[in-house]
Amino acid sequence: MTLMKTRIPAILGLIAAGACATVAPPVGELSMQAAVSTVGAETSDAERLRMDVNWLADDAREGREAGTQGYLDAAEYVAARMEAMGVQPGADGEWFQNVPFRAATPVLDAAALSVTGPDGETHNLTSLEDFRLFPSIARETFSIENAEAVFVGFGVHAPEFGHDDYAGVDLEGKIAVYFSGAPDKFDNESRAHFSSGGLKAKEASARGAIGAISLFTAAGEERRPWDRYVAHPTYTAMTWIWPDGRAETSGPNIKGSATLHPEKASLLFEGAAQSYETVRAAADAEGEAPEGFDLEVRISMAGAMTAEKTSSPNVVGLIPGSDPVLKDEYVILTAHLDHIGIDEDAIAKGEDGVNNGAMDNAIGVATMLEVARRLTEDEAPKRSVMIVAVTAEEKGLLGSDYFAHFPTVGDGEMVANVNLDMPVMLHAFTDVVAFGAERSTIGPIMEEALAQAGVRLSPDPIPQLGIFTRSDHYRFVEQGVPSIFLWTGFENGGEEQFWDFYKNHYHRPSDEPAQPILYSDLARFAEINYIIANALAEAPSRPTWNEGDFFGEQFAK
Repeated sequence: MTLMKTRIPAILGLIAAGACATVAPPVGELSMQAAVSTVGAETSDAERLRMDVNWLADDAREGREAGTQGYLDAAEYVAARMEAMGVQPGADGEWFQNVPFRAATPVLDAAALSVTGPDGETHNLTSLEDFRLFPSIARETFSIENAEAVFVGFGVHAPEFGHDDYAGVDLEGKIAVYFSGAPDKFDNESRAHFSSGGLKAKEASARGAIGAISLFTAAGEERRPWDRYVAHPTYTAMTWIWPDGRAETSGPNIKGSATLHPEKASLLFEGAAQSYETVRAAADAEGEAPEGFDLEVRISMAGAMTAEKTSSPNVVGLIPGSDPVLKDEYVILTAHLDHIGIDEDAIAKGEDGVNNGAMDNAIGVATMLEVARRLTEDEAPKRSVMIVAVTAEEKGLLGSDYFAHFPTVGDGEMVANVNLDMPVMLHAFTDVVAFGAERSTIGPIMEEALAQAGVRLSPDPIPQLGIFTRSDHYRFVEQGVPSIFLWTGFENGGEEQFWDFYKNHYHRPSDEPAQPILYSDLARFAEINYIIANALAEAPSRPTWNEGDFFGEQFAK
């Protein structure tokens, strides 16, 4: 297709003081083979990083959306870069671990939801105005007729915290109604875990629910107003497919779910033991959580999806360990290669519609490639190291989830994961954030690595966002693997740069290589990542979860 924007040359001009003054060639315009050769011949760490970002985030990659040719071109580039530096193919002798997907798009005019009150009056609601429907991605059509409903608070089952919204309720064949989010009795990261829509569907499904309706809290409304919530109703959802042909879904009994507009939520509580206003107030109140009870209404829901099978590869490289015993333990380095593709509406208007994804996450992939290069310079570390550029992170951490379920380690075992995703490299960083470092013995290794680099380890600066559960490392955590996720910190101007990027460039066409990325500082960040990865691969003992850690208790056992 003809793109409505001029390609951005890779020439970025001057960079931060101390960076190499050599001007990079327009590597984004080169063929994959020529680009790999050009980058491989560069002797400056900063310039290699610049070239990788420029090629991966060039307009020609068309936003690297999973399943597209632009993504496949990027995947081939990453494989060629690893091969040129001496990394071995790590997917059963191949570079690509193909991930089979089911992609499904809702049929808008098939969406229907009605509520019949205890007086027999039926309220037929309007799609996108009163509700948004989500058919199960595993089904093409569904219909639920006149089903009973049960309110289950936040839909959270957390006996380890003394909290169970399902205590004393019967959901068999019924619709579960719950608030989004989770009670504030949990710490931020466990709260983010229990807020997961997938986990809520899993819990409700396990108790026999056939449908689900979520309600907004005040915090949810503020974070995502209704107009924004329904802004992209034809968004194509994806999930990966099991070897037996099943589509992966967290709640297999849930035929469909919906989110109700707050102004319509009171319909569900007609004649019930408590009003909507009462339970909403409890959900919004600090230190409180509404308890579950049967509702007196009946609900009908129906919907449809158009579905197709597609695929997209994870790129997997291997640096075999040198120790005859420890080589069967694998340290996994990850960074997502995909981004969100092209905004066709913007293209049609003659606007820039290519979401290049330079910071999210070409910069993370480039950093991982530089770490791989450093690991191949000297004798291989004792443990094996896998370099994995994962697909479909933007679709719900799917490529990493598939790899974590089907790791290409043969008879070996994954013992640690270090993930890179969107380090905002627009300031001379003096501190680093390592989400999850305090949860396992990776933490002390992290601190020693940062001490060598003269950089401080800072605590999570935005705990309210629950970042620990929101990138690819979390799929390894769910398989019991101690994991960390690295960012540059908020000191020395980092906070201002982060929020400016997040508000003005995140998931927008302006996230492109022309940003004033400080590649000399990115080279420092890559060196820190190398020290951490090498230390994990050389350590006498494999990382372990700290005693009593919530995620270790939840998943490692």
